[in-house]
Amino acid sequence: MTAAGPDGLVVTRASLDEWPVIRGWAADEGWDPGDSDGGCFFAQDPEGFFLGRVDGEPVSAISVVNHGAEYAFLGCYLVRPDVRGRGYGITTWTTALAHAGGRTVGLDGVVAQQPNYRRSGFGLAHKTFRHRGTPSGAGAPGAGVRPAVAADLAAITSYDGRCHPADRPMFVRRWLGAPGHRAFVRDRGGRITGYGVVRPALGRLRIGPLFADTPEDAEALFAALASTADGREVAIDVPETNTAGAALAEAHGLLPSFETARMYTGPVRPYATERVYGVTTLELG
Repeated sequence: MTAAGPDGLVVTRASLDEWPVIRGWAADEGWDPGDSDGGCFFAQDPEGFFLGRVDGEPVSAISVVNHGAEYAFLGCYLVRPDVRGRGYGITTWTTALAHAGGRTVGLDGVVAQQPNYRRSGFGLAHKTFRHRGTPSGAGAPGAGVRPAVAADLAAITSYDGRCHPADRPMFVRRWLGAPGHRAFVRDRGGRITGYGVVRPALGRLRIGPLFADTPEDAEALFAALASTADGREVAIDVPETNTAGAALAEAHGLLPSFETARMYTGPVRPYATERVYGVTTLELG
């Protein structure tokens, strides 16, 4: 997939080797991508990443990652600051969106871009607030919480599918085992009642997802995830629809610092929003 735009802009698919360019721009925006995100993202849809170039130099980026036959997620929408306002972004956007075909597309949009997304057909589902801070008062991991093991993969993948608008088994497999990632489950007599992952990023640790049946399950898992911090700052993206999730984060010293909006171009399959105490990642949903 290739498209031409203003000033000789050429938009083509990006490879995993080019992920550091996208990650660097995202870091400059304060999005704090995880250290191992690239490999996990490309595992879900290696054809869903795009770069725009002028005279061979990268100037724009976007991802439109397909999750099955009915759903896609848009992220990593970036234009290099020194070349903004030249039409590079919209050309990159239009080129990449074609990859979604007729799927409903979701995104987590920053406040400044939300009017543009509405004009492009995206409707608001809910806001999400990043909570940051050095966790306090988490205590020891709750009863039944243990590190995830390979034998848990099928159960975790099934649980994840109930908490997300689409199944994503390839992504989950990579996310659980990526370098630096630590995954925990809450096991109630052989039945998983939640799972969470904590991973290193540029400035802090990131928790995501944190999916749980009940506030008690979420609290127990959060304690395990926070216990890995060793005095470092932690961040978690909490949907406003889960007031218990916000209360959990704030009870442990993590305060709202950054707002996005989950938006869709159409309907998505029903999923257990009440179990989403922390979004997996703003780039892939």
